[in-house]
Amino acid sequence: MKQPRFIISGGGTGGHIYPAVAIANELKSRFPEAEFLFVGAKDKMEMQKVPQAGYEIKGLWISGIQRKLTLDNAMFPLKLASSMLNSFKIIKSFKPNVVIGTGGFASGAVLKAASMLNIPTVIQEQNSYPGITNKLLAKKAHKICVAYENLEQFFPKDKMILTGNPVRQDLINEASKSEAITYFKLDASKKHFWF
Repeated sequence: MKQPRFIISGGGTGGHIYPAVAIANELKSRFPEAEFLFVGAKDKMEMQKVPQAGYEIKGLWISGIQRKLTLDNAMFPLKLASSMLNSFKIIKSFKPNVVIGTGGFASGAVLKAASMLNIPTVIQEQNSYPGITNKLLAKKAHKICVAYENLEQFFPKDKMILTGNPVRQDLINEASKSEAITYFKLDASKKHFWF
């Protein structure tokens, strides 16, 4: 694949954003010539965190559904339609080879549009109990990367790959480990679990 192009979408919470950035960083190390575009929800934390990580992001007008009757819930169909239309425009303009989603309502619109345009999609699920967006997208996804075993009740078994959770490299480098061992006065000869 010459100069691959990736759209990565996920947001609303750090639990979706930071795995998305970790995936982009790993892909960038493997494909230095690759181009990346993130898609998130306007006015959510990804609109600041993704540019801080060095990536371009476009925002969609989308938000989650509240558990009570609110104006936001009444606006959801309009927001969803707007997000789908903008997702099609973004995908047709950027022309990605693959679209990757890490969860959140913005990723739902982007991955749904990509699958309708026959562009390969990958879901990354960080949790042992998947979020609603990833469960809804699972049937059309090409691959589903999971952090835990035994998720067959939520996802098609033949699409799942047990990958664990993506972690930013700066969290696992040796300097950080040695600093933590020193700071917490741990025995360096023993195994430690890093979360």
